[in-house]
Formats: sequence, structure tokens, C-alpha cells
Amino acid sequence: MRFIVVMQHRSEYPQPISFARGTLITIGEKYEGPEGWDNWHLCRTPDSQEGWVPGQIIEQLGPSSGKALEDYTALELDVDPGDVLIGSRTLNGWVWCRCPSNARSGWVPLKNLRESDND
Repeated sequence: MRFIVVMQHRSEYPQPISFARGTLITIGEKYEGPEGWDNWHLCRTPDSQEGWVPGQIIEQLGPSSGKALEDYTALELDVDPGDVLIGSRTLNGWVWCRCPSNARSGWVPLKNLRESDND
């Protein structure tokens, strides 16, 4: 799916959490905020990386423990209005996008994007 950026986004997390499928993770608080980004959990890896993870990719093993169902990174993409992006996955108010002009990829809030009619 092709998107046009309508509002700038800058990541607040310079060292995002990332892990491989099968990694055991500690599950902390569930995100609650006015944005409506449901089903995100603050998680920690065994090497102490911490970040937000979509609930869809966590196999719950206990009240505060889980296992990654797939490879994941919380890397966010810095974008500016007018940028053209190719989105491949939407989860909980965010879209995994690739920027064709520089080949960088990352998550962008869906509210910052507009679907493009051009393919």
C-alpha cells in the first residue's frame, strides 16, 4: 500500500528494542494514551533492551512473561510531509513502511499518513 506523509514524525527512541522469534521477554505495562494505540506492551529482553511491542506477536507464557512469535524491531522511521512510503503491515495504529527514496524502513503512526491513489 502506498502512503503520503501528511504530518512529520520523529522517533523518540534512538535505540529501539529488537529481537528474534523465540526470544523470551518480560512483559510490563500495557500502553494507555489518547492516541488509541491499543495492544502495545512495554517489554524487556534478556539483554535489557526495553521498548513497545505489539501484543499480536507475543505468546503469553505467564502474567509477565512471554515468547516472541516472530522477529521484531521497534525501529521508527523519521518522515516529513510529502514523503512517499510503501506500507506492508499495519498494527495497532502504526504502519511498517519503506521509503523508496532512501531504502530505509520503520514504523510510522497511521495518523501521520494518507493513502495514495497512485501505484
